[in-house]
Amino acid sequence: MTAAQTHLPGATYRLQLHKDFDFASARRVLPYLARLGVTDVYLSPIWSSTPGSTHGYDVTDHAQINPELGGLKGLKRLSARARELGLGLIVDFVPNHMGIQGGHNPYWEDVLRHGQASRYAHFFDISWHPLKRALDGKVLLPVLGDQYGRVLERAELRLERQGGEFTLRYWERQLPLSPRSVAQLLAWTAAALPAGTDTVTLGELASIRRSVDTLPRSTSADLTDTDRVIRAQEVQVMTRRLGALLDESGAVRGALDATLDAVNADPSRLDTLIGEQNYRLAFWKVAAEEINYRRFFDINDLAALRMEDPRVFAWAHATLFDLLRQGLVQGVRLDHTDGLFDPAGYFRALQEGAAHALGREVGGELPLYVVAEKILEPGEHLPEAWAIHGTTGYDFLAQLSGTFVDRTTEEELSAIYRRFSGDRRSYGEHLYRGKQLIQRVSLPGEVNVLTEHLERLAESDLNARDFTLSTLRAAIREVIASFPVYRTYVRADGEREPGDDAKIAHAIRDAKAHNREDGLPVDPSAFDYLHAVLTLDAPDEATRAAYAAFALKFQQLTGPVTAKGAEDTAFYRFARLLSLNEVGGDPALYGTPLATFHAATQERAARWPHAMLAGSTHDTKRGEDTRARISVLSELPQTWAAYLSRWSPLIRSLETQTELGRAPTPLDSYVLLQNALGAYPLGGRLEGFADRLSAYLLKAAREAKLRTSWAAPDGEYEAALDALVRRLLADDDFMASMGELHARISPHGAQNGLSAALVRLTAPGVPDTYQGCEGWNQSLVDPDNRRPVDYGALNRTLGRLERGEGTLALARKLLDSYEDGSVKVMVTRAALHARAAHPALREGSYQPLDGGRHVLAFARQHGSERVVTVAPRLTFTLTRERTAWATGEVWGTRQLTLPAGTYTNLLTGERLRARGSKTPLAKILEDFPLALLRRE
Repeated sequence: MTAAQTHLPGATYRLQLHKDFDFASARRVLPYLARLGVTDVYLSPIWSSTPGSTHGYDVTDHAQINPELGGLKGLKRLSARARELGLGLIVDFVPNHMGIQGGHNPYWEDVLRHGQASRYAHFFDISWHPLKRALDGKVLLPVLGDQYGRVLERAELRLERQGGEFTLRYWERQLPLSPRSVAQLLAWTAAALPAGTDTVTLGELASIRRSVDTLPRSTSADLTDTDRVIRAQEVQVMTRRLGALLDESGAVRGALDATLDAVNADPSRLDTLIGEQNYRLAFWKVAAEEINYRRFFDINDLAALRMEDPRVFAWAHATLFDLLRQGLVQGVRLDHTDGLFDPAGYFRALQEGAAHALGREVGGELPLYVVAEKILEPGEHLPEAWAIHGTTGYDFLAQLSGTFVDRTTEEELSAIYRRFSGDRRSYGEHLYRGKQLIQRVSLPGEVNVLTEHLERLAESDLNARDFTLSTLRAAIREVIASFPVYRTYVRADGEREPGDDAKIAHAIRDAKAHNREDGLPVDPSAFDYLHAVLTLDAPDEATRAAYAAFALKFQQLTGPVTAKGAEDTAFYRFARLLSLNEVGGDPALYGTPLATFHAATQERAARWPHAMLAGSTHDTKRGEDTRARISVLSELPQTWAAYLSRWSPLIRSLETQTELGRAPTPLDSYVLLQNALGAYPLGGRLEGFADRLSAYLLKAAREAKLRTSWAAPDGEYEAALDALVRRLLADDDFMASMGELHARISPHGAQNGLSAALVRLTAPGVPDTYQGCEGWNQSLVDPDNRRPVDYGALNRTLGRLERGEGTLALARKLLDSYEDGSVKVMVTRAALHARAAHPALREGSYQPLDGGRHVLAFARQHGSERVVTVAPRLTFTLTRERTAWATGEVWGTRQLTLPAGTYTNLLTGERLRARGSKTPLAKILEDFPLALLRRE
């Protein structure tokens, strides 16, 4: 590869890094991954994060490689070993937010100390002048476990010092003190000095105090960047001088410590000092409504960055660009780009910075391989002008997973769900309610900031100035709750993506309809005004610019509201078929028609040929093979209903009566049963299974926010959830029955998993394998999906495959013992090696093939080379349980469109002679229920 070429991965493998699986651990796994057949290792965030983080998305310093992972030295060793093995490294970058928990983020701590005068105040998206006057010039810190006054009275807040530096301690958290507030402490100290203290000491103390008094105020609006640096330097000098004085003078040291003790013993004096800080301490429960810094979703410990500021961008990416310059990494996966102020501008800046680092120019080919985490709603298209190579693959994941759902049973399964759960609402209703709930409970502070912004705009418009704050707030809530996509992409210059105006009009129309139906008192003209602002419909350039500034902020809120309202609320309230409740999917759509899947794949091949193809990720609600098994329920609704009837009396007998009703609810029981079936250990080893299910059910119930929640946990209800899980799994009759149903669907779930893996590994794009998913992945939602992977066992399996590769006898043997997952490792390895060996699977065109409703088949063509993927689906219906696998005679007279020629099945080594345009599927799949055929 020349220096001018962009590194484009062929197939990636995701590793989750943390202190117990660091760079050294990853380096030891690299030979196995190279033998498996991947081209690039895709790492979770490598930047410094909160100590002990198991995921790395709480980055505390983008300028430093995480020392818990091995630091830069460890990364260099990992990269060198990867190069030796011919592997590239792709890193996960987090541009939207930083972790601020526990005092580990030096930039955030500097803002707390210096306020608006901090050198890093521009890093964070803080509203310094919110409507609440008490927060003017301050950051709300919702870190207290109780009301502020009670915490103060209990003496849980204490002043401490280390040398000449002061902190406010709240349990383990140490908060910095504003330098100017130290002046009062020094005044009290001077008054407490014993008579006869020498004049030199008194003079030095007075001098330090004067230097504190003359510091520019943190609320000064005219401070330049240079002023901020000088101020910080003066504070450092002051702190050193005070520390030296304390070391030299026991009298000053004693007086100061006595002063601290006196203040700590007097809540009134301590409150006065705390009131002078650049932050306002608050009970954590007030965060949602009064928070004045933008967060990642509703997580107080993740503060959003102003990446649109060129200074912030340059700082945040300096280390990344240096890694590119050194050749240590070759590509980037971007986290949560919908949270950015201007994603399109960010992508372009990233490519320009990468080009400079690599000594290239941004021309027709993008210099850096970049994929962005972006959830596309069904029918939504990725903006083609974005300077990226595609998404991280949630769209593909949802489309593929849906093909294993029998769309003919929607009415039956919906009726079963309604009868068991009592839920009569559509998914759309749950989504609307979830988005409204999130705006009122989780993100009202962000809504308030946006409302205040809109009110300021309305004040300058004679036709809008009479809209009250509450009217504008209600209009914003309704429009966001009705938004059909995660966000639009209006830019500061007024440029908009095609279709954005139509999406806004859709939301306005639906918001007006909800307003009428619910009898809300919002004047319809308020929606019209908001419509005009969001579409930049203004008479002059200045007003359009003001509208654009609001629209960009509005867009940053619709994404998190949709994500929290859908993925973290509605997905847990609407449980008809949980394999469809997946990131990137729409549970209202009961499966994916084959024609829809093929059309989407053809479009991806044409427009985004290097987009990532995901099956499981760190964010998925269930592992790919858990989903694969749950999808089988769509093929046997009446059988499912019969088992539910059998289990219902036992479940009812295990319910608990609480003040708020029976616990658990039928909805939570329905959720439990589906997940228990999907995650039921294939080998029958149930150790720890109850713990996993209980943890999942607790999280699911809290996310649903119906009987318990993260903000207001109901201990009695949660105890009932745990009791139900453990009592069911301890009941012999129930477990025998559950085991019986599992045995009936298990091979068909395995077939779904194998078919999905083969399609993912051979479709246009860059297939990504999440750690351990070369074998069965029956995980549940995080942190269950971040459990350690047994690479020793996988390596031994791979060795056995290498010794007998490409033989039908081995394939059949592995199929007979499918429970151990070796057959999936075989399929994964064979498909990855086929991708590497055959250009058709990397660069070839995509042609759907007709094989009837029970097979997903397509051909990849490159020049004269042709490779065909044949992946069975809906095999429970096909086989009618006559046989475990979709092989041989069960296909009857069904045929596949297959051009004449001699083919080799790259999975088993079998040879197939196709004599006409149609070939019997019974012949193609005679001995193994998958085929990857290469025409000789």
